[in-house]
Amino acid sequence: MNPVYPNAPLQGEAVPLQGGPYPTYPGQLHGTAAVGGQNTIVIQSEPPRDHIIWSLCCMLYSNPLCLGLAALIFSIKSRDRKIVGDLEGARHYGSTARCLNIAATVIVSTIAIIVIIIYAVLASQMSQRYYGK
Repeated sequence: MNPVYPNAPLQGEAVPLQGGPYPTYPGQLHGTAAVGGQNTIVIQSEPPRDHIIWSLCCMLYSNPLCLGLAALIFSIKSRDRKIVGDLEGARHYGSTARCLNIAATVIVSTIAIIVIIIYAVLASQMSQRYYGK
């Protein structure tokens, strides 16, 4: 925020790629950038997610068809790729881990809902049998 003009629009900062002979401070413009030359803006994308916690939960608590284990393996591969610096490979493995986690969660949730419905139906039939109408 500009203290002199608080409603003024924000402007990009010049970020040099290599250090000069004099120190630079954050937000300080110098050289040709201050005169209206070329501004260099470096945009860093957020690192890809590896979904390791979700994969661990799927493997430990709900592992239908070994999908939780497969998701954990892809999550570890994604973390390894991220550490090496291969962000595209990490994004690919993370996406695969997310899809496997979604599939495992949907399968387990569906089974849990079916079990609850079956239990409720059986309980109502047993109560009608013993207490009859």
